[in-house]
Amino acid sequence: MIKVVAKFVIKSDRIEEMKSVCSDLIDETRKENGNISYELYQDVNNPEIFSFIEEWESQEALDQHMETDHFKKAEVHFGNFAAKDPEVNIYSLVK
Repeated sequence: MIKVVAKFVIKSDRIEEMKSVCSDLIDETRKENGNISYELYQDVNNPEIFSFIEEWESQEALDQHMETDHFKKAEVHFGNFAAKDPEVNIYSLVK
């Protein structure tokens, strides 16, 4: 099992668009084989910061997710919304 934390800083005038795009992405991703959980959080102190916290059965499942049409479509939007490059960390369980 692996977890992903993907942090995005979004332009302030694109926040509502980000939420809209993410709604479709989340709904479709939760249907994927190998997805355990897929959630989006917005920072309570800085509304421009969004983080996906994801849990996948395997790296293979995550790799397949990144090849889906809904992920690729959202990725294009994220590039337009971003105030800076995203920070993506992939974790494996230590204990």
